[in-house]
Amino acid sequence: MIIWFYSSLGGIEYVIHHFLSLTAVAYSMMTGEGQLYTFMVLISETTTPGINLRWYLDTAGMKRSRAYLINGVVIFVTWLVARILLFMYLFYHVYLHFDQVKVFLDCHLNVNLLSYNCFIFTFFTKQVKLVHSYGLLLIFVVPFILSVMNLMWFGKIIKGLRKTLAKRQ
Repeated sequence: MIIWFYSSLGGIEYVIHHFLSLTAVAYSMMTGEGQLYTFMVLISETTTPGINLRWYLDTAGMKRSRAYLINGVVIFVTWLVARILLFMYLFYHVYLHFDQVKVFLDCHLNVNLLSYNCFIFTFFTKQVKLVHSYGLLLIFVVPFILSVMNLMWFGKIIKGLRKTLAKRQ
């Protein structure tokens, strides 16, 4: 249904957003890899009820209501926290722990997967599980693409909030 009605739901960005999210969540659930980052990205879905309420208020002809204005401000704040600041923290967290990720990359790019570095790393840190190459791709690429989309949508939210506030003056 998303593919059938994507143009009226938000365009191709809507399809890409949901496809990437579905892929990352399914992979994380099946393998147990990257769960922290998956949960961090899923927190961004706290903005969805506000977006749905905005659509409802618009459809009900309540664009000039106080509820519409309050909802716009709440969307702005929740989007800023859950989709901008949280993603910044996610990238900061990946950066802080890049030495662990680098060992994962070294192990996966090495022809001999049981090389000395991989063995020592996995032997002495039993709680750390090697992330497969596809999981690494999801850890690096999916949040980046989603954050670019979130920034684009945040720009639209700011523009819409300015427009709504200007009409109120």
